[in-house]
Amino acid sequence: MKIISLNLNGIRSAISKGFFEWLETSNPDVLCVQELKAQPEQIDALSFQSLGYTHQLVHSAQKKGYSGTAIFSKIKPDYYAIGIGNEFFDAEGRVIRADFGDVTVVCVYIPSGTMGEARQTVKMEFLEVFLAYLDALRQKRPNLSVCGDFNICHKPIDINHPERHKTSSGFLPEEREWFDRLIETGFVDTFREFNQEPNQYSWWSYMANARAKNLGWRIDYHVVTEPLKSRLKGATIESQVVLSDHCPVGIELT
Repeated sequence: MKIISLNLNGIRSAISKGFFEWLETSNPDVLCVQELKAQPEQIDALSFQSLGYTHQLVHSAQKKGYSGTAIFSKIKPDYYAIGIGNEFFDAEGRVIRADFGDVTVVCVYIPSGTMGEARQTVKMEFLEVFLAYLDALRQKRPNLSVCGDFNICHKPIDINHPERHKTSSGFLPEEREWFDRLIETGFVDTFREFNQEPNQYSWWSYMANARAKNLGWRIDYHVVTEPLKSRLKGATIESQVVLSDHCPVGIELT
């Protein structure tokens, strides 16, 4: 199973930059996207279907043009769930779960805290709610593959010039400590199983020509529970793909 995650920063914007052409070439079995910034009726379902993605799960935010997640798959899910049962966060369209055989895929868009203290507080609240959700889910479904925009750089290797970002949302000690706890509960950072090199990023600011200079952040992840570790075939960051300010990140499972 090939699973790709991508923050689109607006699906209609990504389509104008060649999204469907990329999707046809990349051809994942499951595509998880974040930051749709669209309502279901604004999504080109027919184009997805023409490429074989006949199963489409969409969780738009109530606020139009904001947030939202979706899972598009060629495989029919055995079960799916929209949201995590939290009214506030579900209104922002942050999480979708889909079960494919013995593997459960969770697509998440963790809030950003860059808009100020209030949103940073929301982010930290979400992190605790989401961790509890994963803990409960894995009791029933031990083979979890969780992907999406985490809006956190876990370690100094995951961010350009870490010394400059010690007080930046996305690299705060409390956010990184949460990521430590996620790993300690039995999740594996799939990309680092295959690649320990620095300068491997998935998001670049639109400011100061950051992408051309590769002044990026690795904030998009696939983490899997330990039982899936032996089934990992590979993990990639497709930094050459320019459809938004993020790039696709992928894994393959046997």
